[in-house]
Amino acid sequence: MQNKSSLQKNNPVPHVVIVGGGFGGLYAAKAFGNKPVRVTLIDRRNFHLFQPLLYQVATGGLSPGDIASPLRAILSGYKNITVIHAEVRDILPGEKRLLLSDGEVDYDFLILATGVHHHYFGNDEWVKQAPGLKTVEDALEIRRRIFLAFEAAEREADAAEREAWMTFVVVGGGPTGVELAGALAELTRETLKKDFRFIHPPEAKIFLIEAIDRILPTFPVELSRKAEKSLQKLGVLVYTNTRLESLTGNRVTLIRGQESSELQTHTILWAAGVRASTTGEILSRKTGVALDRNGRVMVNPDLSLPNFPEIFVIGDLAHLKDQNGQLLPGIAPVAMQEGRYVVRCILGRLKQTSVAPFRYRDKGSLAVIGRNRAVASFRRVNLFGFPAWFAWLFVHIWYLIEFDNKLLVLLQWAWNYFTRKKGARLITGHPPFPRIKNPRQLT
Repeated sequence: MQNKSSLQKNNPVPHVVIVGGGFGGLYAAKAFGNKPVRVTLIDRRNFHLFQPLLYQVATGGLSPGDIASPLRAILSGYKNITVIHAEVRDILPGEKRLLLSDGEVDYDFLILATGVHHHYFGNDEWVKQAPGLKTVEDALEIRRRIFLAFEAAEREADAAEREAWMTFVVVGGGPTGVELAGALAELTRETLKKDFRFIHPPEAKIFLIEAIDRILPTFPVELSRKAEKSLQKLGVLVYTNTRLESLTGNRVTLIRGQESSELQTHTILWAAGVRASTTGEILSRKTGVALDRNGRVMVNPDLSLPNFPEIFVIGDLAHLKDQNGQLLPGIAPVAMQEGRYVVRCILGRLKQTSVAPFRYRDKGSLAVIGRNRAVASFRRVNLFGFPAWFAWLFVHIWYLIEFDNKLLVLLQWAWNYFTRKKGARLITGHPPFPRIKNPRQLT
């Protein structure tokens, strides 16, 4: 690693370094496969994670291995691609060099696809109380908290405290929050309803909190309303025009208009906002590039950096508007298309040919609410209910990276669908037992 000559020096073949093995970085790497360049993919994880299905890991429907694939296995068929398991600590644009956690690497072209992390809007003290959902560890922590809550409620003798254990608050009404709330509702009302002796899981209260006037704001208004009604039929209490004011112990304070209310809960789940990774801050310091208020990098129309045409930023880290002047959303299809486009740009430059500015082709948006319930917006066609759910099922199976993942997830979903059971209901991590104030006496 520290011997730079082994990676680039005295080698005439252009060296492309990709940082990040998410959708953007992985699809760029695959597009470079067996092309006349050397590619190094760097990620601090050794696997690609299919983030759209993380909420199913969080609610026990799938296991982490069902939605993750080793990067080396995915790219093993391309002899011009090297995978490095490391973390980028600094970027030296003037020297075309990256400093890693355990070495350094030179590049001719650099593609940065390091994504985003949770954003608590200045309330970073909420991190421990309200975990977000971006990584496998996040999903397992949420799963641990959800199932520990029911275990605690089963043993809690005090009625008020038992109700607090069976109250769940999901903050954020975007696709992640809607899917998490819907899956949690089905878990309580179907999967767990016969598993306990002293509590009745369908009596659990699930709140979905959204600061603006409707959930799924990127969808047509009609679909947002139908999604809200579907959640309500599942028993989810949807609070729009509501913001989270404070978290103190097990007390949540909400503001709706001019009114304030409090909820007692032990389980708060965060799906309200994201902020670009710290890579953007490094770039801004080293190149002077502007960042938006969420830390995304203001890129050129070809996704390159101003004054540094050899550096590209893609995926959630990039701030770029579409042909209609709308900011491109931080979703997988955008990252995948940007990854492929940047490859065309770089190969075009090597051939001294120009490539038109990036143009996003919106193939639609989907969000699942529950069994046979989903919303889908495909350009001029809006779907709701079973047709949208079936479309969601097909799209997610299609975009899973490896065949064995597709097969495992399909079989698991079929089993869950017909039995209404979720097999990955495991409590892992620490602490392994909840703190129960008034343990029920068993005689």
